Amino acid sequence: MEEGDPTLRLRIFDLNCWAIRYLSKWRQERVRLIGDMLLQDSFDLVLLQEVWSEQDYSDLKEKLRGCYPFSHYFHSGVIGSGLCVFSRFPILDTLLYQYSLNGYPYMLQHGDWFCGKSVGLVVTKISGIIFNVYVTHLHAEYCREKDVYLPHRLVQAWELAQFIRHTSGAADVVLLGGDLNMHPGDVGIQLLRGWTGLRDAFTEAARFEGCEDGCTLIPNNRFTVKAELLPFPQGVRIDYILYKAISSVTVKCEELKTTTGTAPGMDIPFSDHEAVMVTLHIQRQGQAAGDNLSTTEPALVDVVTETRTEVVVGLRAAQQQRHSTGRMAALALLLLLLQAAAALGALAGLVAGQPFPKLSFSLLAFLAIGVLLLATGLHLFHTMEVKMLQGTEEQMRMALRVLRERPSDG
Repeated sequence: MEEGDPTLRLRIFDLNCWAIRYLSKWRQERVRLIGDMLLQDSFDLVLLQEVWSEQDYSDLKEKLRGCYPFSHYFHSGVIGSGLCVFSRFPILDTLLYQYSLNGYPYMLQHGDWFCGKSVGLVVTKISGIIFNVYVTHLHAEYCREKDVYLPHRLVQAWELAQFIRHTSGAADVVLLGGDLNMHPGDVGIQLLRGWTGLRDAFTEAARFEGCEDGCTLIPNNRFTVKAELLPFPQGVRIDYILYKAISSVTVKCEELKTTTGTAPGMDIPFSDHEAVMVTLHIQRQGQAAGDNLSTTEPALVDVVTETRTEVVVGLRAAQQQRHSTGRMAALALLLLLLQAAAALGALAGLVAGQPFPKLSFSLLAFLAIGVLLLATGLHLFHTMEVKMLQGTEEQMRMALRVLRERPSDG
């Protein structure tokens, strides 16, 4: 695509880089392979997730400088958002929104909380057309049968949809890429697409090449956890490129490709996810899709209702956790008070010549203080979780009222 063309063809590359950090398998080799591929296939926009190591981002930036002179890394959380964008065209503005809920800090084996999952926005202008490009990574599922993170992921999907709606007013074209950790039929995807009007590049593509059904987690990828894909023998599609036109331009998806396992000529993949590559045909003239969110469709009412129900389930669970941790903190505090009373009694007995059990009192006191601090911290965390879930539930309740009233407006 060249500047000044009345008709644009935008090539986009999206990849979850599978935890590129110092402990990842073949980290340096995979960083090199990703860089080599991006140099060989000249894309216009590159959206990456799970690039936790800023050194790896810097190495990619230096390697790709000649082909992608503009880039941005989004800082967030304890270890970073992992989100970055490379572009052939100038980046005019950036913005980061960190999701209000993102798992639990005590679930160390998952670690999503420490990432500060977010959505990053870069604004670029190509041939006079303003593009709002969003890159994100939602909370992982881990167990589909008992998905304890579902309320958090739905809150993230809601906040992502709201963020796009409220920041895309000045854009001509909206693009969203990333690992959404949701299957195409999941309520979170339906909510995101219905509330924003975004179109799925896979379902809209005129041509497709790659894994069956566009799957981005496939069994024959050596990095994939095979047990998680047993219910899905062909794999699952959880990485997306979504788009829509807002002003007087039209956008069509000409082609969508995915990688299919190992990197060309190598025996290791780029990631445990397959990359998604899209070619969009963008034309100035024609009737725009507009910012029509299809908010009068009854199906959207059902989607928001189902989402709100799941959020309420999560709210009740959070309230129970808050109650349990509050009770634990109260019991620990009571134990400390009893110890203090016992210590005073022991001191009185010491005056009378009775021995004072210092060691047992000290150990019990340390235990009580530890439990008190831990329970208080968890109580405060779950209190904040309750507040965030309550706020989202109220927003959805208001949205449902507006949706139900809208058909009678005209």
